Amino acid sequence: MSAKSFDMIVIGAGPGGYVCAIRGAQLGLKVAIVEREHMGGICLNWGCIPTKAMLRSSELFHLMNRAKEFGLKAEGIGYDLDAVVARSRAVAKQLSGGVGHLMKKNKITVLMGEATLPGKGKVSVRTDKGTEELAAKTIVLATGARARELPGLEADGDLVWTYKHALQPPRMPKKLLVIGSGAIGIEFASFYNTLGAETTVVEVMERILPVEDAEISAFARKAFAKQGMTIMEKAMVKQLDRGKGKVTAHIETGGKIEKHEFDTVISAVGIVGNTEGLGLEDLGVKLDRSHVVTDEFCRTGVDGLFAIGDLAGAPWLAHKASHEGVMVAELVAGKDPHPVKPESIAGCTYCQPQVASVGLTEAQAKEQGYKVRIGRFPFIGNGKAIALGEAEGLVKTVFDEKTGELLGAHMIGAEVTELIQGYAVGRTLETTEAELIETVFPHPTLSEMMHESVLDAYDRVIHI
Repeated sequence: MSAKSFDMIVIGAGPGGYVCAIRGAQLGLKVAIVEREHMGGICLNWGCIPTKAMLRSSELFHLMNRAKEFGLKAEGIGYDLDAVVARSRAVAKQLSGGVGHLMKKNKITVLMGEATLPGKGKVSVRTDKGTEELAAKTIVLATGARARELPGLEADGDLVWTYKHALQPPRMPKKLLVIGSGAIGIEFASFYNTLGAETTVVEVMERILPVEDAEISAFARKAFAKQGMTIMEKAMVKQLDRGKGKVTAHIETGGKIEKHEFDTVISAVGIVGNTEGLGLEDLGVKLDRSHVVTDEFCRTGVDGLFAIGDLAGAPWLAHKASHEGVMVAELVAGKDPHPVKPESIAGCTYCQPQVASVGLTEAQAKEQGYKVRIGRFPFIGNGKAIALGEAEGLVKTVFDEKTGELLGAHMIGAEVTELIQGYAVGRTLETTEAELIETVFPHPTLSEMMHESVLDAYDRVIHI
């Protein structure tokens, strides 16, 4: 059987793959995309989107319990966990269907099945109906990643959960242990803690949210403790003894092992790239700790083979994957795109309070030899934050003292995941403090704190 021929074949239809396919089609390439499970990948189906839907429910629940503060009456407030999950699944389904529609609209050939690369420029797809042989000059790997499982801490779906189980919980946890305090761990801890689970978070590093600025991590730790969470830093879960309806966790902290009992454990200890079964080793693709090694243009070193998104390493963010997908499609179509700069990609965590950042932390800037100017502005000094009843938070900015370049911005508080983009745009435009100081921010808005934080870095702050 002769192979069906394309200009570009994309393997994986997550936010990296499907966006790459659309951009390629827009530029006149004949594109095929192969997906083994869900259009939209983990992000739309089991990640970013359904978690945000669930977190929205817990946020509303939290606000309803504060009704009296706002002069409102709400009594007998409760929740139906199954209905919360059903809404989250419906949101995911709607968006996944939307991706299918976009594939049709852009005349992209979709194959649902398992892909392997039998040779250079070749893709073999095992579908329900048999095997299809495809050929293309360019192949883009966008196979994503999955939850890392540590020996002895493997998920069973009953007592020990991965993110997938946590999105379709068999029950509401009473005593919950979350292992890992990156974005995924903290979001689930926040969701279940808000709904009333007694929640403990264990982090092996010296502080929770370890990729964030140290000041923001400390602020978050205090806020979570106030909400009743137990936070254990520089701690490690050595083993889990599973019993009937309970788990005994052996947690090493300060050189001692303590035993704690829980009814549910969520493991969120990072991810591993989906590299197996593709035939990458035979093609000569270099791997580093389960991730494909690429250059700044996502080239693997094997002619015509690219890798994008989670598969190609940190930061493991959907928006990074999408931008890499666009960049690769443009490169293949003969354009001259800019490489995606990881340090200009904002990261967001949708816990309560929200956390968002872009660029260098204060410590990273100093390590890189910058003499820095730091600005801070607290939510308590902002009229809109007080009116919203959200007076806890902080905006922090990091500037190069010599040039005034905005090196980084770090925020914690209400809606900061929306605010951070202002600084991301600023960094892309290579802004300095001068432009940010001259920009008129509307009043009353939370965004005014971004202005004040810049002013503070240059000893010009008005409202504190």
